[in-house]
Amino acid sequence: MLLQDPLFLLAALACLVVVIILTIGIGAFGKGGEFNRRHANRLMRYRIIGQAVAVILIVIFAWLRSKGGQ
Repeated sequence: MLLQDPLFLLAALACLVVVIILTIGIGAFGKGGEFNRRHANRLMRYRIIGQAVAVILIVIFAWLRSKGGQ
């Protein structure tokens, strides 16, 4: 069962974190103002790092599942 696999849950959590960061970044961009000026690049870096972590976890999960690992 996927919901009992800790690696799957970790990958799903990483994806959720990316969605949250992306939502904050899009909201700040749409609103503009001081927050966007001060934090836009930082949020972009965090999103890219989060996406890299999520992709790595997904690839590891898929590789382990293809090898027959539970």
